[in-house]
Amino acid sequence: MSFKDLPKIELHCHLDGSVRPETIIDIAKKEGVDIPSFDKNEIKRQITAPLECTSLNEYLKAFLVPNLVMQSKESLKRITFELFEDAAKENVKYMEVRFAPVLHTVKGLEIQEIIQSVIDGVKDSEQRYDIKGNVILSCMRNMSSDKALEVIEKGKAFLGKGVVAVDLCAAEEEGFCEKFVEPIALARKYGYRVTIHAGETGIGKNVLEAVELLGAERIGHGVFIKDYHEAYKIVKKKNVVLEMCPTSNVQTKAVNSFNEHPIYNFYKDGIKVTVNTDNRIVSDTNMTKEFDIVSKEFNITYEDYKQIYYNSVEASFTDLETKERLKELV
Repeated sequence: MSFKDLPKIELHCHLDGSVRPETIIDIAKKEGVDIPSFDKNEIKRQITAPLECTSLNEYLKAFLVPNLVMQSKESLKRITFELFEDAAKENVKYMEVRFAPVLHTVKGLEIQEIIQSVIDGVKDSEQRYDIKGNVILSCMRNMSSDKALEVIEKGKAFLGKGVVAVDLCAAEEEGFCEKFVEPIALARKYGYRVTIHAGETGIGKNVLEAVELLGAERIGHGVFIKDYHEAYKIVKKKNVVLEMCPTSNVQTKAVNSFNEHPIYNFYKDGIKVTVNTDNRIVSDTNMTKEFDIVSKEFNITYEDYKQIYYNSVEASFTDLETKERLKELV
């Protein structure tokens, strides 16, 4: 089975973890940005996390350099376009890209300008390639709930025009959901869909709270429901979809090795799993590689692949017309 030739859908991909090294260098030169090196190999080394990472926090260090060159409307639009271009070339037909607008305000950009620039990059790629996309606005868990409210308020105008959902991301601590009950409730009221990073670093209870307190429809990672029965039960009962990212999960030590990953056990037990990259450059991966890994470790069949693909279609935050078109591809 050649996964490169099969149509694919990606629901969990971070913009700032998917920036080409040569693009970082080019933008830095054009915009006079001070970066650690202008050698492509050295930049690639700094923005690619090793498989032997010790933790999520070490993994997150790889995002420092890309964000230096993501502070202008032109760079955000270009980087988004290139991400979708890379995805389209491996037959990804639909992708939801997520990013935290507050990280791109360092040089004075307004949040609305940032969101529009990313949407423009998506639209440009749709004109050029056979791919569709939408945008998820991430709020940083290490920032205040007021900052999350600001992003949600300012992103509201883009709902139905490229923005589809809100997310919480960054380092994971136990009990983070309580802090964000108000902003996420407001987001749901406005019409945002909800996906939350949770259960990535050994805290299965966070998944339970993300569903119960925040109304999460999808969970980013969710690996540690395997160790927390109440979270496992609610995910299965409510058909909450897991956005799983095998390579990233090994890097962040959510699991120690690919063959320990719970994705196939979850799948066989009826939990709705999807396969994603998380970060194409930071994890040195793409959708083809991720499916190759899952296939090699768990011997998935074409029927398994189709079911995971359909899970991704159903879980996507796009319109019914796009979902029907995507279903017809397999």
